[in-house]
Amino acid sequence: MMRKIIFTISTFILSLHTMMFSSCGEAEFEYSSAPCYLIIDNSLHQDATLASALTQYSGTYVTITIITKSGARYFSFTNNVGKHTESIFNAYDERRSLILGYNGGLIVGYGNSIDGVLYAFDRECPNCFDPNMLPLKSRPLSVSEDGIATCSYCKRQYNLNIGGFICKGDKGKKMTKYNCPPTKPYGILSVN
Repeated sequence: MMRKIIFTISTFILSLHTMMFSSCGEAEFEYSSAPCYLIIDNSLHQDATLASALTQYSGTYVTITIITKSGARYFSFTNNVGKHTESIFNAYDERRSLILGYNGGLIVGYGNSIDGVLYAFDRECPNCFDPNMLPLKSRPLSVSEDGIATCSYCKRQYNLNIGGFICKGDKGKKMTKYNCPPTKPYGILSVN
């Protein structure tokens, strides 16, 4: 009788252990652990292209990169409806150590879904870009007016409005997402 009780308890503990540790399997974290740090105070920059992407429910996304012209650094903003602007770094920007994702580019914007989430994605295709490959080969995504990001290399399409999941093409990883608290069009954009 005692053996039967011990066997039953052992079987129960083994089953519980298996359920606890196998249920996580291929779980993905919501946000990437890759280095990313960006702060843009749009109350100082007053950039309309960035503001369009920071308008809740707009479905507008802006690709953010940093460029250099004549020794000065600029934020480069290109939204998915064809508008492009540049804004020179101010004194605050120059003091910050900025890291724009894996390869110097982010895609930021409020989705057009009813939840009104501000998303920040890496600009590189999560299935084609390898940050450890030498030489580094960029696989940037382009964003259409309806919020679909497309990789010209693998042809996968990702729906930015629902968290960057693949909506067309081969199975694979969803887009690399960074933490980005909500803000207003002329507020402070913070991505990490």
